[in-house]
Amino acid sequence: MAEDRVRFGIIGCANIARKLARAITLAPNSTLYAIGSRSINKANQFVSTNGLSPTIKVYGSYDEVLDDPLVDVVYLPLPTSLHLHWAVLVANKKKHLLIEKPTALDVDDLDKILQACASNGVQFMDGSMWLHHPRTHKMKEMLFDSGNLGQLDYVSLLTTIYSSSTFTASTQILTEDIRVKPDLDALGALGDLGWYCVGIILWAKNYQLPTSVTALTDTVTKNAAGVILSCTASIEYNQPERTIATMHCSFFSHGSMDLLLSGTKGSLRLKDYILPFQEDSASFDYTLGAKFVDMHIGWNVKPDRVVVASELPQEALMIQELARLVEGIKKFGHRPEDKWPDISRKTQLVLDAVKKSVDIGCKIVNL
Repeated sequence: MAEDRVRFGIIGCANIARKLARAITLAPNSTLYAIGSRSINKANQFVSTNGLSPTIKVYGSYDEVLDDPLVDVVYLPLPTSLHLHWAVLVANKKKHLLIEKPTALDVDDLDKILQACASNGVQFMDGSMWLHHPRTHKMKEMLFDSGNLGQLDYVSLLTTIYSSSTFTASTQILTEDIRVKPDLDALGALGDLGWYCVGIILWAKNYQLPTSVTALTDTVTKNAAGVILSCTASIEYNQPERTIATMHCSFFSHGSMDLLLSGTKGSLRLKDYILPFQEDSASFDYTLGAKFVDMHIGWNVKPDRVVVASELPQEALMIQELARLVEGIKKFGHRPEDKWPDISRKTQLVLDAVKKSVDIGCKIVNL
């Protein structure tokens, strides 16, 4: 029944909030209960523009959403510089928290958010939607459960979304978007895109932290305000086996979301790990035991494609999982799940290391 669903409130009408509003309405165990903006007119416009129910509570401030006793979860898509303030307030109001990535400007800020969530017994989750897609679970099965690929010794990631040479809007983005403003989203492309690159590398290593991180010389581009617009970094593991990971994030290249995992027995690759090409299914290719044939005129095998169906978009599956956890806390007294804050904190730690390497002249940063 609708009254049994977990009630979500959204503070801020950022563009990404449109996607999450739809996801909340698609998830079977959640309902969009409230929208809050600093402008009541903007909040009303958000509801009407997105075809949302007229019964949704509309507030002209963020505080009103937090003060509503019927709101169970708050989704926070605000600029990163505002995360610490509002996330702590959310937790102190005993609301569960879904926060956009990057979660914070650095791990010290994130630790304050996580402490507030822990002390108030509320669930924390960041908005990394790809983690909730069934394809991700299938790839994990291939990597860890079956051991098909063997020991992973090389992971290469390429995430480039914006291109000033192909998209006419790019000049506006590079000059006016919050992601290039040091007072709003000071991490720039590293926070916006690099979060995914770091996250998938950690996922591929089963969330083991790397030994060291090094931003690569001559790959870093900043704007006049010092915000990173493009960078590449090497992420190195020495234990229990040597793994070299490479991540690239940029506001200047054609959109790509590539992942390559290569091990001692085989490789796995896909071109849409962040956002699948379509909502109802996603695929990846894997190759086992590939060798050159006689005289090196071809290969002995071709990649196999695995297609994984999805009943809901990955963002709706994320909402469904968070609502399930919140329901367990509310109805059955379960403890908040530690998995999600742990993933976010490790991602933030490595992101911070990349940023530090950039700041000190692309030198090695040990973790």
